[in-house]
Amino acid sequence: MDTILIVDDEDLFRNRLQRAFESRGFLVYAAANYDEAIKVIKEDKPKLAVVDMKMPGKSGLELIRDAMVIDPDLKMVVLTGYGSIATAADAVKLGAIFYLPKPADVGDILNAFNRSPEVEIDNQPDDFTAPSLARTEWEHINRVLADCGGNISETAKRLGIHRRTLQRKLYKYPPDK
Repeated sequence: MDTILIVDDEDLFRNRLQRAFESRGFLVYAAANYDEAIKVIKEDKPKLAVVDMKMPGKSGLELIRDAMVIDPDLKMVVLTGYGSIATAADAVKLGAIFYLPKPADVGDILNAFNRSPEVEIDNQPDDFTAPSLARTEWEHINRVLADCGGNISETAKRLGIHRRTLQRKLYKYPPDK
C-alpha cells in the first residue's frame, strides 16, 4: 500500500485530500504544520508527501529541506495559493518533484508524482465521485474567508459578491458531497 503525508494548515482542504487519497487506496498521514510533519516523517516514513508552502511557523521550504535530510527517498509535491516562479525554483532545488498552485485535486497531485520516473501510482480511481458544485463552492468560500482572517467584508470583496449574500452562504451547513 502506498503511503502519503498531507501537510496543510487548512483543516478543510487537508481532510478533503485525505479522504480522496484514502478512497484511492493510500494509507494517509496528515499534519497541520512543520513539527507534526517532521514527527510523521521520522516515525512512519511515508513514501510520498504533499506539502503546503505557507504555514504558521516554519514554511514548506524549510520542511522540504529538513525532510530530505531525514529521508532522501521521500517524494514531495508542493502546493500553494501564493505561488511564484522563485519559490517554485527553490522548492525543486531543495528536492520537491513538482510545484502546483492551489486549488489542486487528487488527479493533479498524482499526475505531478507520476512525472518522476521513480514513482509509479495507479491514477485511476475505482469509484471516484467528484464533489458537488455546491460543496466545491462552500470549500472555496471558506478558504478565501480563512485567507482574509475571518473578515466577512474583505472576503465578499475578493469573491465579488454582496456581503449579505456571503453571510447567507456561510450560515448554511456544508453540503454533504
